[in-house]
Amino acid sequence: MLGNRSPRALTALVAALALLAAGCGGGSSKPAAGGRSGGGNAPAPGVTAITVTIGSHQPLTGPAAPGYSEIAPAAKAYFDYVNANGGIYGRQIVYKYLDDAYNPTTTNTVVRQLVLNDQVFALFNGLGTPTHTKVVDYLNSEKVPDLFVASGCQCWDQPSKHPYTFGFQTDYVREGKILGQYLEQKFPDKKFAYFYQNDDFGKDGVAGLDKYIPAGSVAARQSYEPGNTDISAQLTAIAQSKADVVVLFTIPAYTALFRLGMLKANYNPQLAVSNVGSDPTTLTGLLESFAKQSGATVQGSPLIQGIITDAYLPPPGGSTPDSWVTLFQKVHDKYIPTLPFDGNVEYGMAAAYTFTQVLKAAGQNPTRAALVKAVEAGGYSGPGLVPFAFSGASHAGYTGAQVGVVTGNTIALSGKPLTTDDGAGAINAYLAPQPTAPDNGIPTG
Repeated sequence: MLGNRSPRALTALVAALALLAAGCGGGSSKPAAGGRSGGGNAPAPGVTAITVTIGSHQPLTGPAAPGYSEIAPAAKAYFDYVNANGGIYGRQIVYKYLDDAYNPTTTNTVVRQLVLNDQVFALFNGLGTPTHTKVVDYLNSEKVPDLFVASGCQCWDQPSKHPYTFGFQTDYVREGKILGQYLEQKFPDKKFAYFYQNDDFGKDGVAGLDKYIPAGSVAARQSYEPGNTDISAQLTAIAQSKADVVVLFTIPAYTALFRLGMLKANYNPQLAVSNVGSDPTTLTGLLESFAKQSGATVQGSPLIQGIITDAYLPPPGGSTPDSWVTLFQKVHDKYIPTLPFDGNVEYGMAAAYTFTQVLKAAGQNPTRAALVKAVEAGGYSGPGLVPFAFSGASHAGYTGAQVGVVTGNTIALSGKPLTTDDGAGAINAYLAPQPTAPDNGIPTG
């Protein structure tokens, strides 16, 4: 809690007045230009001498909240860590995220509030395919940098149509290709079924799967609408198809609902689940919670063992120490110790680390245009198992993933990281070693 009339309160008042001046078009200090992209001396919305304010829409409630509600607090924790270590060029990163409950109508409202009322410098890591689709045109028309959308939709990679928007995670077509190739090779002559979200998330994933799994091997294709938790008809159709392998492109709540439905139907195919819906900690909690709501009792962890999935970040809880997991665990323990340390927390911190890199590259006096150019300059490294695709011609994020299996409370990776494109290109092993996290946890460039 804040004390009464302390120097800290005075500092907060000065910061608030500076923000008000920026929002009213007032001047700001003009530190010397620097960094990879320069940026000139013109003031930018959301930037003052001592702060940079960014915003986001997040599902803090609603069907996508389980697991995903951790992402924004995790990103803020990493920004707090950066701020405690001097910020970026002396500026503190102020991160304001608003709840949209995974409802596109609410997303539209809160994003306009962030842009028009809060005057954010950029939108960061807005979560969800159906939600962010409703605001991407608006953000680009207002020339607001729209960085690292928390969704793997191909639609974020359209530099000519949406020059201010960039993805972050591996897009669903790439992921579908990688999973599809692995499953087709591992389960030859088996019958497959798909269960997927009925939007670009699920449809892109299925498009990737279809590039490797023969159409004649797919015995059932069933989709769901976010918010409708009655999936009994879809599950019955898939069970009646007698598919040996069911591939899910689902958010965690629907992964858990499907798994419980399998248990009730005494149906036990091999499950393969997109990275989006396979975090072990999240699934374990959901399975136990949903079972309790229905009056049953299950131990969630045994139900998820052996699920095939993939990762583009090093999974928390792995047997081999990873410098990035160690860094993010340290930040977690200091700033958000009450949250579980799982893949969603790691994701939020990884996205925040990358944003910090880009903000630093945009120069000491960043503009919105400089921030966009900084992303397009590419060359960023970090916790990813595969490289980014960022360039002037590509606004896609990570370029691939590594296949793994849920084992215990983590994802045990196998083979090599794989990269591909979102078209007909080949899938190739990525052999470059993962970079080590910087000693102080702050990007050096």
